[in-house]
Amino acid sequence: MIRNAVIILLLTAVGAVATQYLHPRAPMWHQSLEPIRDDEVTPADVEKRWHGDVLWIDARQGGIYDKEHIPGAILLNEEKLDALLTQHFEVLQDNKKPIVIYCDGKACHASRKMREYLVEHLAMNDVWVLTGGWPAWKAAHPAK
Repeated sequence: MIRNAVIILLLTAVGAVATQYLHPRAPMWHQSLEPIRDDEVTPADVEKRWHGDVLWIDARQGGIYDKEHIPGAILLNEEKLDALLTQHFEVLQDNKKPIVIYCDGKACHASRKMREYLVEHLAMNDVWVLTGGWPAWKAAHPAK
């Protein structure tokens, strides 16, 4: 009897984990465990506060950006920072919108590093990190 209960419990756990990794709109477990930081926003916050009217910055690697990114996002990462800053100089200089930076997810720190760079070196103030990054944006904007 105990053996059957353990088998059922294990099968249930395996099913839950498989669903978490395979479901396209599965909630992110780690996000619910950590409070959001003062300089972070969720996809819902972006819609609620600014109606999506922000300057998106993709801090991922260029090849990943080329495959898929938020529409209208510009690429700005540490890998090619000088060249990308030069390429996007006018957009950044003329920008009046809040800036929201994203990378590959909560465990990715590229967006946080890029935010720190923009605030410290370019004196930009209205700069935010998208909590959950690209996966959170994709979950909030499923393909139609």
